[in-house]
Amino acid sequence: MKLLHGDCREMLKGLADASVDSIVTDPPYELGFMGKSWDSSGVAYDVTVWQECLRVLKPGGHLLSFGGSRTYHRMACAIEDAGFEIRDQIMWVYGSGFPKSHNVSKAIDKAAGVEFNAKPASGVGFMNNNDDGYNTTLNQLVQVGESTAEAQQWDGWGTALKPAHEPIVMARKPLEGTVANNVLTHGVGGINIDGCRVGEGAKKWVTPRGGIWSTDSKSTSELVDNPLGRFPANFIHDGSEEVTELIGDAARFFYSAKASKAERNAGLEGMPTEWKAAAEFRPNHLEKALEGDSGNPYGRFQPAQNFHPTVKPIALMRYLVRLITPLNGTVLDPFAGSGSTLVAATMEKFNCIGIELTNEYLPIIEARVANAQTDTLF
Repeated sequence: MKLLHGDCREMLKGLADASVDSIVTDPPYELGFMGKSWDSSGVAYDVTVWQECLRVLKPGGHLLSFGGSRTYHRMACAIEDAGFEIRDQIMWVYGSGFPKSHNVSKAIDKAAGVEFNAKPASGVGFMNNNDDGYNTTLNQLVQVGESTAEAQQWDGWGTALKPAHEPIVMARKPLEGTVANNVLTHGVGGINIDGCRVGEGAKKWVTPRGGIWSTDSKSTSELVDNPLGRFPANFIHDGSEEVTELIGDAARFFYSAKASKAERNAGLEGMPTEWKAAAEFRPNHLEKALEGDSGNPYGRFQPAQNFHPTVKPIALMRYLVRLITPLNGTVLDPFAGSGSTLVAATMEKFNCIGIELTNEYLPIIEARVANAQTDTLF
């Protein structure tokens, strides 16, 4: 693992042309998430970033990049404008998202002078970050005074849906010649279908001569068991009851739950926990946290070791790097974050290069990767 500290727009320039086999990354969604400056810089829309990624990627190499549901299109357009071919979109669907919706009725009441006493709701994760006191998922609100008639007319109205998916763009650097020529020349160009098949009990159509048809069977073909599992799809889910009830036979698709606390912090046991890191999720509580209030009056705001706010699950990242990286290949992540891609690549026995701008995340990345090298992630 090679870890580079700095702005990827500059650090990528130091990598040689056609030197990496795949790119798997989770760039900023450009939403200003939790007030983080790195999530509102526009870097994910910067064509020059993706042009550098294109340059360092081998011909035919694939790129997988997460995006936000509201801003994915701008990132995908930048990737395409850089010279990549958009091959597909993988959807990661989950049931554990939290709505961040502004309560219209209460906003009207507040504007009219009606007061509310807000206190943190119990059992709500830190990903809810809203300082105006109007996210009913985040806060328990005690109203002081009667609602206005105008507010009553808008009772039950909000401003946002519950998040339940994140799109992943699949793009490829243009081939040199045919797929066969590119694969033989550069070692990349295809995706690892058999290495990423899902479950057991899948079926395939086979002709009398032994060939394999697609699912549109012919009169002379036969449906037989496929011991390798089902063909991988562009749909991934978290295995939650909410999602499996919706899609039925969930075993048809790869699934990966969101990262647990144990997974996020695996390998970081020797690192100090900091109140500041946890308190940054709620800026209005930062002062008390920095004062070293060991009583922690805010319940769920516990000290965090891996305090990166958007940690992706290792199982998901292992699946993605395995899908597009050849044997002994090198995976690049220009937005390393807390290192989930690098951990996944290490566990899959790939070489990897990570670039991270934020200094505070570097020791977290190094510790997590060192732990993955011992195969003791969990």
